[in-house]
Amino acid sequence: MNHLLKKSLLPIIVIALLALLVWQLSNKPTAPDVKFTTLEGKPIAMDELKGKVVLVNFWATDCPGCIKEMPHLIKTYNEYHNKGLEIIAVAMHYDEASQVVNYSEDQSLPFPVMHDATAEISEKFGKVSLTPTAFIYDKQGYLLQRTMGELDFNALTQLLNKELGV
Repeated sequence: MNHLLKKSLLPIIVIALLALLVWQLSNKPTAPDVKFTTLEGKPIAMDELKGKVVLVNFWATDCPGCIKEMPHLIKTYNEYHNKGLEIIAVAMHYDEASQVVNYSEDQSLPFPVMHDATAEISEKFGKVSLTPTAFIYDKQGYLLQRTMGELDFNALTQLLNKELGV
């Protein structure tokens, strides 16, 4: 009887595990439904970026780690933008708008920059308060990675090569 019980439970266990796997795959976190407004006033809706790998970077002009990684973000953007990468730099609400504009112009930031003056965007990304914080989404809008602190640009290069088929 014990042997018969084990044989009948095995298919049930396998089916339950498969169902769990399907459920986990279908519940991958997705990008929040937000609309960024760049410093120039251009709206960019997150859902319009499907088909691209998207890196949303929360930063501040008074954040040493943010300033340190900015040249690497510029280099990454210049290397991968034509291959399907979009970077959106979101300056934190506590940053002075004039400082964000000045820094963006001084550094000739090539990617869209927005100032999250009302903290609406950081709120929708899970109440981001630590900078730098980056979210990387695949072409379908599923979260690939969330990084609090400076990005590992060697790992980012590997991820982008894989996701963009480079």
